[in-house]
Amino acid sequence: MRKWNTLRNQVLFVFLVVMVIVLLIVSVMTFRPISSMLQDHTEHQIQQVAVEANGRFESLYEQINMVSKLVTTNQNVQNVLLRKYYNDPVSFKERQNLKGIVNTIQANSDGISSFELYTKQLERVLPLDDGSLSRRVTKEWIAKADQAGGRLVWIGNDSTDRNYFLAIRRVNLMDRNYSTGGYLLVSMYRYYFQFANQQPAAKTDQYSLLLGQHMETISSNYKGPLTNIIHHPQQMPIVELENQRYIMARQQSMVTGWTVLILTPVSALYKSIDVLRTGIIYAGIIGILIFFICSYLLSTIITKPILRLTRTMQQAIEGPLTVNPEIHAVNEINELNSTYNQLVKETNHLIQMVYEKEITRSRSELKALQAQINPHFLFNALDALRWSLEDRDQEELAEQVVAMSNLFRYTISRQEGDEWVQLQQEIRHIDNYMEVMQMRFGERLHYQMDMPPDVSQVRIPRLLIQPLVENAILHGAGNKKGDCTVRVLVRPNQEAGLLYIDVQDDGPGMDDTTLEEIRHAMRSGGIVRHPDEGTGSGIALSNVYQRLTLYFPDLIDPLRIESKLNQGTCISLAIPIQFH
Repeated sequence: MRKWNTLRNQVLFVFLVVMVIVLLIVSVMTFRPISSMLQDHTEHQIQQVAVEANGRFESLYEQINMVSKLVTTNQNVQNVLLRKYYNDPVSFKERQNLKGIVNTIQANSDGISSFELYTKQLERVLPLDDGSLSRRVTKEWIAKADQAGGRLVWIGNDSTDRNYFLAIRRVNLMDRNYSTGGYLLVSMYRYYFQFANQQPAAKTDQYSLLLGQHMETISSNYKGPLTNIIHHPQQMPIVELENQRYIMARQQSMVTGWTVLILTPVSALYKSIDVLRTGIIYAGIIGILIFFICSYLLSTIITKPILRLTRTMQQAIEGPLTVNPEIHAVNEINELNSTYNQLVKETNHLIQMVYEKEITRSRSELKALQAQINPHFLFNALDALRWSLEDRDQEELAEQVVAMSNLFRYTISRQEGDEWVQLQQEIRHIDNYMEVMQMRFGERLHYQMDMPPDVSQVRIPRLLIQPLVENAILHGAGNKKGDCTVRVLVRPNQEAGLLYIDVQDDGPGMDDTTLEEIRHAMRSGGIVRHPDEGTGSGIALSNVYQRLTLYFPDLIDPLRIESKLNQGTCISLAIPIQFH
C-alpha cells in the first residue's frame, strides 16, 4: 500500500476521477438540450417542407387563376358573350378567331390542357362544337360559380378523364354591370399539381399528400386509407401507418383551402439523436484514454523534479547547503528550484551580509554626525566673522553677516518632519533675505511689508513666500534702472477662510505673450526663457505652484500672476488659514 501511496499515483488517480465525473456531467447536460434542439430542428424542417410545398401549390393555383382571368376579361370574349347575352348570332368565323386568341393565351401558360367557354344559357362557344355545360359538370358547381361571383372555383377530378382536373369561373360582362355572361371551364393536367421531386414512398420512406377543400386527394404517393390521419386534432401528431410510426406536418392554405400533409418516419427524426448518443459515448472513451496518457506524463513531469529537489534538500541537512542543478520543467517547478537555489545562496552569505550591514550602519551614523557638524561649522564661522567685524567697527557688515547667518539657519536647519512654520517666522526670514539683497542693490531697492498682527500665528509651508520675493527682485530691480520697490501684502479673508499673500514689484513687467508663457510653464512645470536676459524663469513659480497643489488639493487656482508692461508684476497666492 505504501508503494502505491506516491504523489504521482495520487495526482494520476485524482485527474482520472475528475475527468470521468466531468465527462459524465457534460454528457448528461449536453445530450438533453442538444437532443431536444435536434428534435425541434427536425420537426421545424418537416413543417418547413410542408410550408414550402403549400406555397408552391398556391403559386401554381394563382397562375391558373390569373390565366383564366385573362381569358374572361379579354375584349373579344366579352364581345362574343355580350352578343349571346342579347341573343345576337355569332358567326363561325368569329368563333374561330376567338379560338385562336384563347389558344394563344393557353400556349403561354403551363399546366392548362384546354379552355371551354359557355354562354349564360350553358351553350358551348369554345371548342367549335355543340355541347352543353350541364354535360360536363353538375348544376351544383354552376351554382357555386355563381356564388363565387367571378372567382375561380376548384372542381377536382374530371369525370370523363382521370388525368385532368377541372375548375370553373363565371364570366362577368363588364359592359353590363358585371352581370353573368357565361362560364369558363378550365381543364388542367394532373401532373401539374405534383410535389416537387416527388418519388415513390418505397424509395424515400416519406409520404406527401395534397388534399382539397373536402379532403379529396389531389396528389399523393400514399395509397392507403386516410381516415385516421386527416382529422387528427394535434398540429404535429405521431400516427401509425402500416405498422410504422410517422410524424405528420400539416399546412392548410388560406388561398386555395387545400391541405398539405408530410409524413416522415419517427426513426428518421431520432436518427440524429442516436448519432449524437453514439458520438458522445465514443468521444468519452477516447477522451478518457487520451487523458490517462496525458495525466501519466504530466504527473511524471511534475513529480520527477520535486523528488530530485527533495533529495538535494535531504543532503543539505547532513552538510553545507548545496545548489540544486538547473532543471527543465514547468514554470512553477522551475520557480521552486530557482527559489531554493536563491535561498541557499542567501543563507550561505548570511553572516557576511550581517557584518556588512553592521559596517554600513556605522558608516551611516558617522555620515549623519558629519552632516550635523557641517551646518554648525558654517554657523560658527559666520558668528566668528560677525564678532571680527564688530571688533573693527564694521557694524553694517556685521548686521549683514547676522542676516546671512539667520538666512542659512532658517533654510538649512530643519526639524525632522516639520515643514510648517508660523507666518511671522516666514516674514522674518524674508526680512533677513531682503537685508542681504539690499547689500547687493543698495539704496535703489526698497522693501515694504504689510501684515495684520492677528494672522502672525497662521501656519504655512516653509519657504513659500521667499521664492516669490526672490523672483520679484531678480526680474524687477534686476531689470530696471533706478529705484525699485518690492511689497509683500498679507490679506486675510475670514469668510472664505483663506489667507491671500501678494508679492508686488514696480519693475518692467511683461507683455501678454510672455505672461501667458510663464503661466503655462508654471502649471506644466516647464522653463520659460526670458527674452531679454536669456535665463530661465518660471522654476520658482512652478515649484511654489506644485507645492500649493500638493498641500491644498481642494484649492482652485492657488497661484495667480498679473503683469502690465512697464508697470510691474503682482503674484498672489492663497492658502487656508490654519493656526494649529
